Amino acid sequence: MKAMILAAGYGKRMRPLTETTPKPLLLAGGKPLIEYHIESLAAAGITDLVINTAWLGQQIQDYVGDGSRYGVQVQWSPEAEPLETGGGIYAALSFLLDDQQGEQPFLVVNGDIWTDFPFRQLAERGLADDEQAHLVLVPNPPQHPQGDFVMDSRQRITYPQSLGQSTSTFSGISLQRPQNFSNHKPQQAAFPLWDVLRPAMTVGAVSGQQYNGRWFDIGTVERLQVLDSQLSKKQFNRDA
Repeated sequence: MKAMILAAGYGKRMRPLTETTPKPLLLAGGKPLIEYHIESLAAAGITDLVINTAWLGQQIQDYVGDGSRYGVQVQWSPEAEPLETGGGIYAALSFLLDDQQGEQPFLVVNGDIWTDFPFRQLAERGLADDEQAHLVLVPNPPQHPQGDFVMDSRQRITYPQSLGQSTSTFSGISLQRPQNFSNHKPQQAAFPLWDVLRPAMTVGAVSGQQYNGRWFDIGTVERLQVLDSQLSKKQFNRDA
């Protein structure tokens, strides 16, 4: 299985830190955020990686290199301007196709999260024939109490249809089929992942699972400081 780390955002809410350092290279526990993902993917046996970059992207490429020191192979998908989640995957699709008619699903993880989620679970799970995507959901964090999606008893994901429904937040971790993107005709280069997922959800083709382990959305300087403090004090360890 191949994996893509989304690392092309501006990190505007992280200023002034991101004025000179791209968000994936910000330190938590003495280590750049992106390094946690690379090491965890490698430990899960996922060694063929694609990373997209935009803002200060050359710094990320210079730091990670070809990935050999982590035991992985990295291909780079630079963007002149950030293409959002869907557009970034679409632009990198040629790197994500396999040798079997492009049918092998790939893993996607947002570069601006920290988690101890075991990526091996997704590598071993794959996608069923009737699944176009599989999302990892987490309990709603304080900064996002309304959540994103509803998961039914069949573990199929939809948008909430009414107020009061029990929701969960998308973790930024998913399995995707290449066909979701190769068959998509975007109206513009930059577009969100939801433009691809929404039609699949309407026909019940997006599955999910709830993860209750450690997960941080590093969306503000304050949240990065909290994560850095906990990692530095070794209050918990990341177990891939």
